[in-house]
Amino acid sequence: MTKKNTAGNIFTALTYIFLYAPIVVLIVFSFNSTKSRTVWSGFTLNWYKELFSDSLIMSSLQTTLMVSVLASLIAAVIGTFAAIGFYSMKKQWRAPFLTVNNIPVINADIITGVSLSLLFVSAGLFMGFELGFGTLLIAHISFDIPYVILSVMPKLYQLDRNLFEAAQDLGCTWFQTIYKVVIPEIMPGIINGLLIAFTMSVDDFVISYFTAGSSVETLSMAIYAMTRRRISPKINAISTLLFAVVLILLIIVNVREARQQKANIKKQKMLKGSN
Repeated sequence: MTKKNTAGNIFTALTYIFLYAPIVVLIVFSFNSTKSRTVWSGFTLNWYKELFSDSLIMSSLQTTLMVSVLASLIAAVIGTFAAIGFYSMKKQWRAPFLTVNNIPVINADIITGVSLSLLFVSAGLFMGFELGFGTLLIAHISFDIPYVILSVMPKLYQLDRNLFEAAQDLGCTWFQTIYKVVIPEIMPGIINGLLIAFTMSVDDFVISYFTAGSSVETLSMAIYAMTRRRISPKINAISTLLFAVVLILLIIVNVREARQQKANIKKQKMLKGSN
């Protein structure tokens, strides 16, 4: 058993090194005092200072944050009510809808991006609009919604169906039941879904590239454009900050889920003790 555990630990360590060594190198060289990508010449924050003084990068960052915040909030609302609708269905109808919901999650981004681009271009010919901020926002909302649904559904499964009937027996309308009874119970799932949606929007490149048009540029698109010209140390700085934001959001999501699981376990123990 000891040899097996040692081998397993070594394999796990090598896997993590393989996955994260490039990121560590990128972070380290974002503080390198020269433009060299192979030789360490000293510590500096100049690349970060240049980064924040670059108007093009700041503009793309503003666009990214605006799209990500709006898309995640709208997706959280639509995804929550969609999840409640799926939960209210009979099992034989619910399963096909959830399967369709999972398709965008497992589908290749290139397929989603091209299909949305064709849809927007075709619709624009008849409705008189072009690719831009609006189409970019709609695209982000469309691929964020499934993640919200996947986060909210487990919380709905934990919900006691008798709460619906009890609330309505006490005089609540359907909307009041959802707003005052259901939403507070599933709020952890909604927040987790919102954070995941925000993370996916910040991190997206492929779908944004096909749906933004020439008038709008997100941060990931700006990084791609910079790498096509030349690899600047500012790219290391941008990538480091982007990685830090995504990492912090994922940590928040995981911590919230862990706390919620502990709270549910305590709740179940209290219910068993009272019985």
